[in-house]
Amino acid sequence: QVQLVESGGGLVQAGGSLRLSCAASGRSVSRYATGWFRQAPGKEREFVAAIKWTVSETYYADSVKGRFTISRDNAKNTVYLQMNSLKPEDTAVYYCAAGFSFSSRNRDYDYWGQGTQVTVSS
Repeated sequence: QVQLVESGGGLVQAGGSLRLSCAASGRSVSRYATGWFRQAPGKEREFVAAIKWTVSETYYADSVKGRFTISRDNAKNTVYLQMNSLKPEDTAVYYCAAGFSFSSRNRDYDYWGQGTQVTVSS
């Protein structure tokens, strides 16, 4: 089992920045890829970004490319999502997930955190 705990969400004005953290514990996470997803009210959960644990390979949704950066600290078993130039449409609950596949698909991730709310005001 892998436990994931997100933090860092909050309320920010458009154009501002936030950094989300995902702390992993339990089974060694070095075998997994970690992804960030988000779900806005009334919408399906969508992929945001993913990173491999073993190599510095990342993958972003087009909607956040150039504004968001995913990174990791292996020593702390933590993955970060730096979000810059935030827009009201970035408002959502953000979830961290871990899985064996380096993927943008929800179903490829086996472990999920509880989510953290990000609200961007205009």
